[in-house]
Amino acid sequence: MSRYRIIRDDGSSDAIAGNSFASYDEAYAVLERYYGDLCCSDERECYHIIDEPNGVAA
Repeated sequence: MSRYRIIRDDGSSDAIAGNSFASYDEAYAVLERYYGDLCCSDERECYHIIDEPNGVAA
């Protein structure tokens, strides 16, 4: 079973990056809340959701 991890583009860790979720939708909801709280700023961090097959961290 896959797990989904949020990573930062710059490879750093923070309160969001590194978290692992059972579904893509759970991870997406976290990023949606994060980006929804920002207002047209170029100062935001960039995150992606990656698939970890069989729950193994990459």
